[in-house]
Amino acid sequence: MLSLIVAKAKNNIIGKDNKLIWHLPEDLKHFKEITTGHTIIMGRKTFESLGRVLPNRKHIIFSQNPDFKVNDENVEVVHSLLQIQDLIEGEEEAFVIGGAMIYNFLMPYVKKMYVTQIDKEFEGDAFFPKINEEEWQVIDTQKGIQDENNNLDYQFITYKRK
Repeated sequence: MLSLIVAKAKNNIIGKDNKLIWHLPEDLKHFKEITTGHTIIMGRKTFESLGRVLPNRKHIIFSQNPDFKVNDENVEVVHSLLQIQDLIEGEEEAFVIGGAMIYNFLMPYVKKMYVTQIDKEFEGDAFFPKINEEEWQVIDTQKGIQDENNNLDYQFITYKRK
C-alpha cells in the first residue's frame, strides 16, 4: 500500500532549490517515527538532497538515467511504475517522500497521506499537488508543538482516500 508523507506550506510549496525551506525539528522527528522500518520511495533529486541513506529504511529511487547507481544494499534504483507494482498492491505500507514530480506521478496510487501543514506561505519552486477534498477524508489532526526550535504554526493531518 502506498502512503505519502510531506511537509507543505499553506500555498502548497514543499521546497526551493532542492531543499526544505523551513526547519521544524518536530516534523523531522515525525517523519522518522512514521517511516522507520518501511520502504521510502523518492526521486533522484530528493535522494541526493538527503545527503545519505537513511537508517532502517529501504530506499527506492526513481531515475530516468539508466546509469544512475547507488552502491548500498538498502537502495534500489527503478525506472518504471512496474518495478514498484508489488508495493502499490501489497499490504505493507510504503512511503512516497518526494519530490514534486514523484508526488504527482504516484498520487493516483496513494491510499493514505501524512501531511505536515504549515500555516504560512513561502516562496519556492516545488509544489505539492492540490488535495482534492472529494477524494480524501481527514482521519486525524494534531497541533504541532511550537517552541524556540519549532517557531512556525503547523499541524499534522492524516488523510485517507475515500
